[in-house]
Amino acid sequence: MKVVITGIGLVSALGGSLNDSWQKLLAGKSGIRLHQPFPELEPLPLGLIGQQPAELKTLTQMVVASALQDAGLVPPLADCAVVIGSSRSHQASWELLAQHMEERSGGMRKVSKQPPPLVSPSSFEQGVGLENWLDTLPHMNAIAAARQIGASGTVLAPMAACATGIWAIAQAALLVQTGQCQQAIAGAVEAPITPLSLAGFQQMGALAKTGAYPLDLHREGLVLGEGGAVFVVESAESAKQRQARVYGEIVGFGLTNDAYHPNSPEPEGKSAIAAIRQCLKRSCLTPTDIDYIHAHGTATQLNDHIESKVIQRLFSQGVAVSSTKGSSGHTLGASGALGIAFSLMALKHQILPPCVGLQQPEFDLNIVKVARLSKVQRVLCFSFGFGGQNAVIALGNSDLVAECKI
Repeated sequence: MKVVITGIGLVSALGGSLNDSWQKLLAGKSGIRLHQPFPELEPLPLGLIGQQPAELKTLTQMVVASALQDAGLVPPLADCAVVIGSSRSHQASWELLAQHMEERSGGMRKVSKQPPPLVSPSSFEQGVGLENWLDTLPHMNAIAAARQIGASGTVLAPMAACATGIWAIAQAALLVQTGQCQQAIAGAVEAPITPLSLAGFQQMGALAKTGAYPLDLHREGLVLGEGGAVFVVESAESAKQRQARVYGEIVGFGLTNDAYHPNSPEPEGKSAIAAIRQCLKRSCLTPTDIDYIHAHGTATQLNDHIESKVIQRLFSQGVAVSSTKGSSGHTLGASGALGIAFSLMALKHQILPPCVGLQQPEFDLNIVKVARLSKVQRVLCFSFGFGGQNAVIALGNSDLVAECKI
């Protein structure tokens, strides 16, 4: 059974919609700016959507509503599955809750038999208190999306670090292909600009100081960005019955794990290579069939080095490669979903998106430096996350791809 994408909702530091972000990406623009959202931390380049960090709930509502509108669907959608992931979920709310509890207790709490005081929601910018803390559990963002569209079927909330977005789309494709549902709302949303996230990445030495320069000889590290992308995933038969516009087909995917280290990729990229080969086999494709690779391209020293080595080992030098993180920032769990959205736009418009921020390539790859017209029929998207999570997905023009089981 063919599985296709008929709707896309996207918000990023580049723009509040898919088309806005796409046009700015093609123009080589970046949503990354120097910000200091927290006075206790120094200014850093960040991919903020507004002037202050966004709220996960708001971003999710926006992209879900946009995806449904784009697909021509109107809630309630009782039989629609929901697969929306996030690597950080409501972490910002938890940090804020902890901060206010600490402030109310007057510093480090002494051991006491008395329970901690309830914190009034009015004392929170985002309305989080102990009485409604259940709403901030990691899976509740997906539950809220299900309520938003009136879905009472399967709800999944994957968390797989930076591989979350592709993993979510893969799970949705399986639900549709196995007949568990005809349609699914799937993707990932991230609001990762929090003191803990910034301090943690900074402690690791992973944060850039001036900007994001994927695959560049002088790359500095990643730049955190916020945003999300959600898709309407459905069977080709359902799309045909609805006479829906089809962006492309989910042809296959590969999911593996390094089983190596919490934050360093396996040096030879063995599991990443296995994920790519698994994806190609399930898609009935060979490396020579691929026209474009949307690389993970975080602009960190290790990721870009190993990812480039993997691409050089498996693909010809002619395959086009780019990373869009120099434009949107690294949206962590949502990055793969954004990559899928931009890859689908490449298929639709036959335009390859540029690797914004690249000045001096370090690697011998066919890197797309500026947007260019090109025949694009089959693409791969890569996501390689902390913990060694590797996710690869193949997308294609639905009328060109051979029938093949995922």
